[in-house]
Amino acid sequence: MKSVALTAYPRTLSRRGGAKKLRASSRIPAVIYGRQNKSQSLEINLQDFKDVMHDAVSEIVLLDLSVDGDPKPKRLALVQEIQHHVLTRQLLHIDLHEVAEDEKVVVNVPVEPVGEATGVKTGGGTLEHVLFKLKVRALPKDLPEVLHADVTKLEIGQAIHIGEMIAPPGVEILGDKHIPVLAVAAPVSEAQEAAALESATTPGGEVEMTKEKKEDGTEGEAAKPGEKAPAKGGDKAAAAPAAKGAAPAAKGAAPAGKAAAPADKKAKK
Repeated sequence: MKSVALTAYPRTLSRRGGAKKLRASSRIPAVIYGRQNKSQSLEINLQDFKDVMHDAVSEIVLLDLSVDGDPKPKRLALVQEIQHHVLTRQLLHIDLHEVAEDEKVVVNVPVEPVGEATGVKTGGGTLEHVLFKLKVRALPKDLPEVLHADVTKLEIGQAIHIGEMIAPPGVEILGDKHIPVLAVAAPVSEAQEAAALESATTPGGEVEMTKEKKEDGTEGEAAKPGEKAPAKGGDKAAAAPAAKGAAPAAKGAAPAGKAAAPADKKAKK
């Protein structure tokens, strides 16, 4: 990867209010950090940075950075992260990672397919981009801006895995070699699309209310949740409680049929 010259300036305004004033003056707040030097707050001309990124293939850009007034004439740095406003997409902040020429770095590089897969062209399949970026390790000068994958020979059901990706000289592709990067999926039939649509739109979880038949053949409503089921016809009498206020049986009372015997004996005397 070739380095691109860019000039930066020590940041004069800090905090949130200072960042707003910088952007209003067409400068972007930035920070550069690395293992060899302490992090430093910078500001970069907005148009200069846009010109650099416009000519780049991806956001992975190697900068030959010169900081105004810095004793170190040139500093090699990678564009680590670019922050944008969620709605307006205005450029808000830039993170730069200072690197050494003789030290390998690890970055995420985008993957782009090359050609048209056979399974898509003749079989009606769909090319699926499983991984959009791959992690690579290389010296700054050997870093690729993008990794290309030739998909022309892919049939339906076939894939290109990490282990099958061809890396440029001096570049090591990291990650599980069995993970697919690009794959060709079989076409979806109209019946499958209709079934998927129907399953997505059919309401579920509805409870069907049923009626149960009584012993006499008539139908009654099923018990609602939390309520007891209504008693059946023959159970009402058995379940009826004793009459309120009924006197209990006398203690020691004789059984039925024997109560008159003592009275007969007194009459004879």
